[in-house]
Amino acid sequence: MTRNVKISTATEVAKSIKNNSVMLTTGFSLIGVAEEIYQKIEDNFLSTGSPRGLTFVHSSGQSDTVRGMEHLAHTPLLKRIIGSHWGMSPRLEALITNNEIEAFCLPMGQIISMYKAAASGKPGVLSKIGLSTFIDPRLEGGKMNQKSIDSEAEVVQYIKIGEDDFLFYPSLTFDLYIGRGTSADEAGNITMEDECAKLEVMSAVQAVKASGGRVIFQVKRVVKKNSLNPKDVVVPGIFVDEIVICENPYENHRMTSSKYYDPVFSGELREPENRTHKVSELQTKKLIGRRAIMELKGGDVVNLGVGIPGDSVGMIIEEEGMDNQITLSVELGTIGGITVGGNDFGITKNAEAIIDKSQQFDYYNGCGVDVTFMGAAEIDLEGNVNVSKFGHRSPGCGGFIDITQAAKKIVYCSTFTSGGLELDVVDGEIRIIKEGKFNKFVNHVQQISFNGKLASERKQKVIFVTERAVFTLGEKGLELIEIAPGIDLEKDILSKMDFVPIISRTLKIMDASIYSLGRMQLSNFVTR
Repeated sequence: MTRNVKISTATEVAKSIKNNSVMLTTGFSLIGVAEEIYQKIEDNFLSTGSPRGLTFVHSSGQSDTVRGMEHLAHTPLLKRIIGSHWGMSPRLEALITNNEIEAFCLPMGQIISMYKAAASGKPGVLSKIGLSTFIDPRLEGGKMNQKSIDSEAEVVQYIKIGEDDFLFYPSLTFDLYIGRGTSADEAGNITMEDECAKLEVMSAVQAVKASGGRVIFQVKRVVKKNSLNPKDVVVPGIFVDEIVICENPYENHRMTSSKYYDPVFSGELREPENRTHKVSELQTKKLIGRRAIMELKGGDVVNLGVGIPGDSVGMIIEEEGMDNQITLSVELGTIGGITVGGNDFGITKNAEAIIDKSQQFDYYNGCGVDVTFMGAAEIDLEGNVNVSKFGHRSPGCGGFIDITQAAKKIVYCSTFTSGGLELDVVDGEIRIIKEGKFNKFVNHVQQISFNGKLASERKQKVIFVTERAVFTLGEKGLELIEIAPGIDLEKDILSKMDFVPIISRTLKIMDASIYSLGRMQLSNFVTR
């Protein structure tokens, strides 16, 4: 029997979504996002009031602050959101913070594992990831606001088996999947040749099909049946119900937020090495990144988190010519090469491999990377770290919990204070021009995204690097081990902390090369 996939417009898809549906989508920032379909869902809701009451499930944030899942930031279009990160989605984050929708935050890798469990008919995922953090039902159960606390919904359970503690993440059922590929043949086989990542598309699609749901892909083009190389097919047509041919691909089918298409990011071409370009200025992020990289050794496999690590560490590694000494990776699925920060965080130039995101998280959760560089919004006296909910923000945890709970070594990269910090480097010493309004080292974090005591019990090595001080985490809490040249211990450090840390008897001055112009020959540190 001849099988042809249904071809629809984005407008038709939007009109067909039933109220109270559970919708699963894939994407990462603007990577792999079906922007045109998102736009039409928003348009249809604003003009007709439908669909409404949706439960929206996603493993990664899918926005560049304007596009992507920001189009869903309306009530009563959304009733509930189950995801990991909304830091690049200000309107969605506001709905959560203002208690307008139910919001459940789970670790990115565990959400993807829930897809795989649902796809194979399993009841859920049994895992140690999330224990003793806000995900743990003994603390907050991943509930991000009062509306979710008042809801009857539970997305994670605490279970004890023998003497071991576990979290159980029950499988979900889905009505609809919306994703993106590059080409579809007439039978619905999907390829992703113009994409810079594979995401967890196949796991998500199979989860929806196992639920009896409907699978829709936005693509650039349709080609003749059986004309695609079978090894290039990411999703077989037997799993695909409809395709939407993007009408405006330059705006609505971009590889990333900043690029319509770049063959270097897709792995089709390799960019030549450039060791002669001008060295970047000594900005605060760079000072932090330079000291952080001193925690590496040759051969390390490294993960970079969003924020200061993603924006500075990859750039410094390229600048210093260190990419042949260590291997960078990002949760998107890239291994090797040089990572790109900003709104395009997640993509990599000259990657060695681009694997399925679910496989990347299996590696992070199982083996654990040698070193992960992560940001931090709050740090307390016990070494707990908060990245998920602070002040008026509710960005979520992303892949932070998956990665930090299994990594062999964690290097937190953060400014010492926040809210307007300005500094300069004069003759190799730091000068604080304007202090930040808010202390980041607090008595108790607002939400526990990383549990310091648990890390100590597991003998993880934990370092906190700022532009003016370095701390380690021990059994008794934070210990100050280094301060920057030009910094006064009492005035610039202790008076800007809500607690008094342990002060090392061998307190050192941070390496002077961090604050020097030009390259600092960091490869010498890595090969120690």
